[in-house]
Amino acid sequence: MRYLTLTQLLGRPDRDPEVKESLRNIPRTGWAAEILSERDAGGWWERPDSLYQPKYHATNWRLLVLSDLGLTRANPEIRRSCKLWMDRFVLKGGGVGGNSTGRGHHCVVGNMVRALLQFGYGDDPRIRVSLDWLVKTADPKGGWSCFERGRNLDSWEGLSAFAAYPRDRWTPAMTGCVDRAAEFFLEKELHRQGERYAPWYRFHYPVHYYYDLLVGLEVLTALGRGGDPRLAFAWDLLEGRRRKDGRWVMDAVHPDVEGSLAEWFRAHPSRRPTPFTLEPAGKPSKMITFRALRSLQRAGRSWLDPETQA
Repeated sequence: MRYLTLTQLLGRPDRDPEVKESLRNIPRTGWAAEILSERDAGGWWERPDSLYQPKYHATNWRLLVLSDLGLTRANPEIRRSCKLWMDRFVLKGGGVGGNSTGRGHHCVVGNMVRALLQFGYGDDPRIRVSLDWLVKTADPKGGWSCFERGRNLDSWEGLSAFAAYPRDRWTPAMTGCVDRAAEFFLEKELHRQGERYAPWYRFHYPVHYYYDLLVGLEVLTALGRGGDPRLAFAWDLLEGRRRKDGRWVMDAVHPDVEGSLAEWFRAHPSRRPTPFTLEPAGKPSKMITFRALRSLQRAGRSWLDPETQA
């Protein structure tokens, strides 16, 4: 968290001595070190035969978390695990995020591309193939659905992949795809889609493939849409959750579900994921606080601790 705060909130350069020291410490101590300590020398977590199961402890899920923690392909353990990941999750046509037959799934492709970009694989040709696939499979009106029918707010992963991809590499087709998808989220004000769904109003980490309003704010602010007036409800919710000490609480750990999905898990208990978390729910969270502050800063809103500003 020190490295992320120094670089992404305070804008310290890579040559800064404190930045260098904090970067060196990421694989040595703290969350990333703990996750890496459970990694097999072969590059996988939990099972060598499945990088996806069990949720949320297998290789796929651990790498998604590690990609958020400042590690890159410069780390040999990350490099070897990413090679295994990309070699196993092959998308038909030469991309990443495919299943055993090469068929892509939007949530897997979007998450995997975002993570690989954060790890430093932007020049790998498989990334471009995967982004083109996201463009091709998007709903013509903008947005995606994990179930390949229509579009919904839950399907945010595609936008997150483009948000991590350098703008100077976007094609006109990518720009149009992102514009239409972002507009869909803005039309819904990040939360209006049928009946009110309570988990969307709770903040989580790791996110995995779930959605909440902080996820929506993160993605849209990364795309430069933070000043849109249709985000007023989401900003009010975020700022209203800030404690007097300037921090935010992590409300719940996934799977945090209600309605038909909760009923499905009750009927299929063996399919319910095993929760994985870095911090306890119901307590002030470093990760939630960092993500909230980063979103506020991107949007040009007041993000410093109110007492510090005073």
